[in-house]
Amino acid sequence: MRSASRHGSSRLAAVLISLSLAAGLQLGLADSASAAVTAGPVFNKPTGTVAEQQAIRTQLLDYIGQSPSGSSVKGSVYHFWDAELAQAIAAARTRGVDVQLMMDESDVSSNADDPTYGILKAALGTDLTKSSFVGLCPVGKSCLGQPSQGASINHNKFWLFSQLDGAYDVVVQTSSNLTPSSYSRFWNDGYVIANNVSMYTAYSNYFAKLVGKDWDSWAYSTSTSSPYKAYFFPRPADDPSPGDTITGVLDNITCTYTEGGTTKHTKVRVGMFKLTRLAVAQKLVALKNDGCTVDIVYSQTDSGSSSGTWETLHASGGPTLACYNWDDDGNPDTAARIIHSKFLLIEGKYDGTASQKVLWTGSHNYTGPALTKNDEALLKVDSNTDHDAYVADFNAVKAAAVPGTADSTDACKGITSTPET
Repeated sequence: MRSASRHGSSRLAAVLISLSLAAGLQLGLADSASAAVTAGPVFNKPTGTVAEQQAIRTQLLDYIGQSPSGSSVKGSVYHFWDAELAQAIAAARTRGVDVQLMMDESDVSSNADDPTYGILKAALGTDLTKSSFVGLCPVGKSCLGQPSQGASINHNKFWLFSQLDGAYDVVVQTSSNLTPSSYSRFWNDGYVIANNVSMYTAYSNYFAKLVGKDWDSWAYSTSTSSPYKAYFFPRPADDPSPGDTITGVLDNITCTYTEGGTTKHTKVRVGMFKLTRLAVAQKLVALKNDGCTVDIVYSQTDSGSSSGTWETLHASGGPTLACYNWDDDGNPDTAARIIHSKFLLIEGKYDGTASQKVLWTGSHNYTGPALTKNDEALLKVDSNTDHDAYVADFNAVKAAAVPGTADSTDACKGITSTPET
């Protein structure tokens, strides 16, 4: 089912380009030095240097800067409040790059003083029939969510590049918004797919659906091109094959198995901003009871009722839990430190095959709206090396998590809301 990954850890060094905020950045220049495009993960580290905090941002800046005339850039982002990155996009458009962006309407309405949208609008226009534009989903709704289901958002965070230096058909799937807090306060991850026509086409087709905003004809879809699989949401409540995508994944796990005469136990690790879907919480508890090792770092659950995920996860004998939701500066007007990633790591027996290392990442929180209402993308990667890179990031987040295991707090329980930006 799987083979050894081609991806090396050197990819991290390739994207951690030194930044100097004091000196400023020269952005979006076609002749600027560019990093090699290498498939695999990149992580930011909000507790590290500026370069470590802005690893994902720097990667996107580099890719935008090296996009040649005649190529295209497409992106779907929940919140984009980064004027310098917007200026890089404007520079790319000036040199002949077609740029198309789709964002949640709250990107504008919730931060009207931010200049980013104005820069993008002036550079790209808003006519969705043109080769370049910046578009917004309807007010209070995702582009593809059924209006009858109530409020929803375009929560996507992906970028598509048709051509870069030495690469083509590049997909960048991230958990990160383009906002100051996303860089300096939140742990985020990104994943690069390069030279893969099938996955690029699948994401491009989904992007076209977002642009069309035709929720009446939208259907939840997936696309596979080994070692990748993409899942595109929302999964409408009236889907003819209803279900929970994540519990479906977890159902494929065998917790206790024998290999080479030795009894082994599958390891499940979850790094998640919000975990409020009861069915997912119950399945994680069941896996622990079945003999899996289940380790979770999260920023928010929900509480206060018999169906609360916090209570479910904290039942006796449940998973190992650490909450990362910390107002480190004591200022309620600034963002707390959180894990904003949304990844699942499985190491063991998966889908009937032992010695598997598989990961899922993207914009998809384990919440009800992420399943049936929001525009979201989830990416599966079958790779030993990439899985292990995510484990290293998981361990770093867990080690830094505050309040950690002492997580009986209003923030960790979702009694007080934790803003995403």
